[in-house]
Amino acid sequence: MSTNRITLMHGAGGSIMHNLIKDRILGVLKPYMGFEVPLAALDDAGVCNGIVFTTDSYTVKPLFFNGGDIGRLAVSGTVNDIAVIGGKPMALSLALIIEEGFMLDDLDRILASVEHTCKEAGVDIITGDTKVVERGSLDRLIINTSGIGTRNPLLDANLKHVNRDIRWLLDSNIRAGDRIIVSGSIADHGMAVLSAREGYGFASSICSDVRPLNRLIDRALEAGGVVCMKDPTRGGLADLLNTWAERSHVGIMVYEDRIPVKESVRAAASFLGIDPLEVGNEGKVCIATVADRAEHVLAAIRECDEGRDAQIIGEATDLFDVVAMRTVVGGTRIVTRPVGDPVPRIC
Repeated sequence: MSTNRITLMHGAGGSIMHNLIKDRILGVLKPYMGFEVPLAALDDAGVCNGIVFTTDSYTVKPLFFNGGDIGRLAVSGTVNDIAVIGGKPMALSLALIIEEGFMLDDLDRILASVEHTCKEAGVDIITGDTKVVERGSLDRLIINTSGIGTRNPLLDANLKHVNRDIRWLLDSNIRAGDRIIVSGSIADHGMAVLSAREGYGFASSICSDVRPLNRLIDRALEAGGVVCMKDPTRGGLADLLNTWAERSHVGIMVYEDRIPVKESVRAAASFLGIDPLEVGNEGKVCIATVADRAEHVLAAIRECDEGRDAQIIGEATDLFDVVAMRTVVGGTRIVTRPVGDPVPRIC
């Protein structure tokens, strides 16, 4: 692969995107380390003077898919990035970059979805921007959303169950013995978008999971003992677990038979030769908890519709420093960080 040009893989999660961020972006920006959670931490949001801040841009193709659209995706993704670090989402910005010739009916439909999802998450759009570019300059529409939040008032009570010095729920917080929970079936979103894009026959049977998760996250914090949370978006569960192992300097063992995957998604992924662990999600969260609170957190989030299929899928260990999976046939394989998400432009 040429090292002198940007490719789609540079934005698809996985090792190529991580290397671009570390080698090119952080290498130039020289991020200031005085913030509570600085850019260099590479968590889902930053924290400055108690304010949680995040931003993201969305370029999904197609704009509408079974279970959602680019508007629902933009609001959900930004809300979730604030919530997983221990923030309480308050307000968002909405910036639209629109291609000349875009249908106003489609814009109306997307904005209605934005408003509906904001109400679902309990946030408001308080500022924004609109740009129109020449026909052919981009693929129909790009949305950027930024979000701000405050420290979740449930976070401090949650941390009383954690015997370590933690202030925010960072990727570097995990220790050997912590349990890993996933809130539901994986790969739904990426496979739904791919199905809609390519017109496969299984498109109608696979629905995106895209949704805001801040209410489920509140339930987890109420149960106590959460040390880290992250949504497995680009690069999927495999990328997330490798990020946790790398930043927390632990190994992680997961069990294949405990990882929830819908049969329709499993069949589609098998047909296409795609590993569901590497496919992005937009309505699931992975939660790391101290061992003696894992069952409490699991029970709490299973009471929510968003978490009814949640499972404890593994634990952190100091016996090795990689991500490993015990397979259904009894063997063990290494789960490496994917090069990139096998389904580009899902968010």
